[in-house]
Amino acid sequence: MSQGFSGGFSDDAPAAALLPWYDRHARALPWRVGPDALAAGERPDPYRVWLSEIMLQQTTVAAVRDYFHRFTARWPTVTALAEAEDAEVMAEWAGLGYYARARNLLKCARVVAGDHGGIFPDTEDGLRDLPGIGPYTAAAIAAIAFDRPAAVMDGNVERVLSRLFAVETPLPASKPELRALAERLTPNTRPGCYAQAVMDLGATICTPKSPACGICPVMSLCAARRTGIAADLPRKTPKKPKPTRLGIAYLVRREDGAVLLETRPDKGLLGGMLGWPGTDWAEDTPQDAPPMDVPWHDPGLEVRHTFTHFHLRLALRLAHVPTDATPDRGEFHPRATFRPASLPTVMRKAWDLAQGAWPED
Repeated sequence: MSQGFSGGFSDDAPAAALLPWYDRHARALPWRVGPDALAAGERPDPYRVWLSEIMLQQTTVAAVRDYFHRFTARWPTVTALAEAEDAEVMAEWAGLGYYARARNLLKCARVVAGDHGGIFPDTEDGLRDLPGIGPYTAAAIAAIAFDRPAAVMDGNVERVLSRLFAVETPLPASKPELRALAERLTPNTRPGCYAQAVMDLGATICTPKSPACGICPVMSLCAARRTGIAADLPRKTPKKPKPTRLGIAYLVRREDGAVLLETRPDKGLLGGMLGWPGTDWAEDTPQDAPPMDVPWHDPGLEVRHTFTHFHLRLALRLAHVPTDATPDRGEFHPRATFRPASLPTVMRKAWDLAQGAWPED
């Protein structure tokens, strides 16, 4: 039926082994239509598939579940999300990180609602034309929502293929080779289930450490298992050490309990999110840039937080001001409506750390 690989099996062998396994062991996920429901005629909702894929970028399934439930309860369709206020969506997103995803989420929802009548394109090319949808997400939506034979490549898939074919070239240099293998293995029959089966295999059996090779449905095909190197793959090029950046966050509490917040610029880290006024974040010692000309208290506290590309050390400065005080930038938010949980994680850490350290406490 197809040409065999150097591993000694045909292109269709992995799907033939994985699909029956997936039918029995598919993970129950809130955005997934399982194999039994599919067989009964239920179809995936492209909106839920898209939303879950955006949320899952750089984030675990466990972290995403509650966010997904809240989003879909509040905005059950892409049109409803498109009509949402930016600030409300950003507040619900707080804690998931990588906030550019939330901004692109809204842009994409508005394009789908405004230009496509609320209907997602059903091809990879059409999906890639939408804001915030790259090659992986387009392939995932095309396969899972529309059952297109698209090669879905995430970390789980890369790990499974690296082991299946004993690919010893380190990532990321091996990505083109792994993609070529994925494209050859993707079946025309039930490609959506196959894509999810490979991801489930990587998440539950072919795990980064201590893979459970003895119960793997493709163990007889796996070159890395035969040679005893499964746990060592995929190899990865060592990462450069992350630099450390420094900054100052200014927390102001008014006599009536209101707190001073400002909206960060749309571009850059935490873009469009509410946060404490502060300095730029740089590797040099930060220059004071307070939002008000008032006495500032240095409690000797520092927030430490790690982003994708750098570590951040954020010194705190605290001030307690009268009700008629006017800031140079930012706005006071009443304590009754201020939700610390809506802040980005690093800003929430600053708030938590400041409790009990205010000048009048």
